[in-house]
Amino acid sequence: MSERASRFEDLIAWQKTRVLTREIYIASNVGSFARDFGLRDQIRRAAVSVMSNIAEGHERSNPGDFHRFLSIAKGSNAEVRSQLYVALDVGYLESEEFQRLMTLADEISRIIGGLRTAVNARRKT
Repeated sequence: MSERASRFEDLIAWQKTRVLTREIYIASNVGSFARDFGLRDQIRRAAVSVMSNIAEGHERSNPGDFHRFLSIAKGSNAEVRSQLYVALDVGYLESEEFQRLMTLADEISRIIGGLRTAVNARRKT
């Protein structure tokens, strides 16, 4: 990570998570998913948590804090992925929609992992 993004909005991880969060809100606002308040609210909170932790960590003053918040974001993204399986298994999501959302969530996980590695290298220099 040779140059730090000046704004969290410039981070690809945050941008992609913003898209996933919007898609989670749309998917969870339909049919039985919309009426399952527990799962609906939990998956939405987890998706928002990913975005929020990337943003908050970026705005912290040191790479160690950013790395820690990225770790939290990665964990929240895993929570989203797990809840997507629940939504699929109980019939709230069709297979195609599940796969589309899961592919995006997997990509976000890889991006956050790479960003964590870069931030970790920067904090050791």
